Amino acid sequence: MPDVTLRQAASTDLDNLVQLEHRCFSDDRLSRRSFRRFLEMPRDRLIVAEQDGELIGYCLVLMNAATRLARIYSIAVAPAARGRGIGEMLIREAEKEAAEADRIIMRLEVREDNPGAINLYKRLGYRQFGTYRDYYEDHGNALRFERRILYYEPSREFVPVPYYPQTTEFTCGPSALIMAMAALDENQPVTTLEELKIWREATTIFMLAGHGGCGPHGLALACWNRGFDASAWISQEGALFKDTVRNEDKKRVLELVHEGFLHDIGATGIQLHHDPLTLEGMENALHEGRIPVILISTWQLNRSRVPHWVTVCAIDEEFVYLHDPEIDVQAGETVADKQYLPVDKRVFTRMSSYGRNQPLQAAVIVGPKRIG
Repeated sequence: MPDVTLRQAASTDLDNLVQLEHRCFSDDRLSRRSFRRFLEMPRDRLIVAEQDGELIGYCLVLMNAATRLARIYSIAVAPAARGRGIGEMLIREAEKEAAEADRIIMRLEVREDNPGAINLYKRLGYRQFGTYRDYYEDHGNALRFERRILYYEPSREFVPVPYYPQTTEFTCGPSALIMAMAALDENQPVTTLEELKIWREATTIFMLAGHGGCGPHGLALACWNRGFDASAWISQEGALFKDTVRNEDKKRVLELVHEGFLHDIGATGIQLHHDPLTLEGMENALHEGRIPVILISTWQLNRSRVPHWVTVCAIDEEFVYLHDPEIDVQAGETVADKQYLPVDKRVFTRMSSYGRNQPLQAAVIVGPKRIG
């Protein structure tokens, strides 16, 4: 079989693209005008597959200007050329182009009655995350798929951080702390028992509904008590998360727990700063071989306003790379989706605070084991 060549489409391909569109689709066709517009759009990518001088496929990738998302808007393979892996070749090339343009996620839509395409996307690592009802001209539904395409390339610049997923819905803080400590001490226990021990030491007792979460004071103490150097950066003084509970008795309990944390911190060498930790401060800590554990709001990740602890593993000119200990298995997430997760610096700045009226910024920096 003659080799298939992939390249960027040129204006001279316009007639062939329109002809291919009509051979492949009876509805929802891209118009000649649309193809011309995409050919002239430098931000987007229109990749064509060519064999023996004949255009046999294309993949149109849109690059969102405001986010780090890319989207396969349309893909087509000539009927006579199907079954040869050309669709997969186009998708792989599209992902490569998008990753080189610093896009983190590739998304696409596919008809729910197209099992061949759905199976291909799943085999390539795409997971369904939503549905568009009445999406196509014939009122058919579209399934939404996505795959992470940009990954952090480990370097000697920062300490490698092992990954540990939380095993309960309320132990993100202990899990994030375990990852930071394990990066600095290979003998640090990385177990569910250790995760629950830290939660018992660091919990605020009450927060939102259900089990209490962990605050920066308790996590810093848990870190110190395991022999690590620790510092805490907290933008507010006083008991944290009081506005998440309404009962006055619960508020008083939170105050008592806070007083206990401060008393215990006073007997340690933990550095307590009542200032937010800046991106520059995080990067400096990483260069010094220290690992920041940061409280974020998950609104930027999944549109849920929940306080959540993550581990900062690396920072470059574009991204902050996180280990997120929460894996949503029901949504098709895997460990690979949550390791060295690249977050645009501008987005990270917005997500690294929790609350509306007086946003809380909190971080614990884990340092090496203390000597003596």
